Amino acid sequence: MRRKEKQITKTADIEQILKQGQICRLGFVDNNVPYIVPLNYGYQDQALYFHSAKQGRKIDLIRANPLVCFEVDELIKIKKAANACDWGLSFKSVIGTGTAHLLTTLEEKKTGLDIIMAHYSDRSFDYPLEMIEKTAVIKVTIQEMTGKQG
Repeated sequence: MRRKEKQITKTADIEQILKQGQICRLGFVDNNVPYIVPLNYGYQDQALYFHSAKQGRKIDLIRANPLVCFEVDELIKIKKAANACDWGLSFKSVIGTGTAHLLTTLEEKKTGLDIIMAHYSDRSFDYPLEMIEKTAVIKVTIQEMTGKQG
């Protein structure tokens, strides 16, 4: 990171951003062209979890190349000023890389869905078997991540 004073170095602080974020942007490579998609997610034990339809571009891209990048941010406030060049943002963000794979067993998929739902609610949920079977659950094992604040 070029501006070391903006770097968040404590793992607990980085994980807090992941736990508070609402949307994770997941990036793929599609024949040397970047492709990014915003998703609901869950975070637990150095892994991100996502749900998806079982067919589609992101599923095809994971099968072709499971290496991904991700980004989560939290806008704290917009810093307004008289001069345009003095405007800015207070924010926190996490950017990282990892390996995506599709969970296959019903138990793995249910666990992944529970992690996603726990991110947004403190309720517990039941999932109809036919819905679990129709849903792809993606686990991204995080290889590295960095935090930044501005």
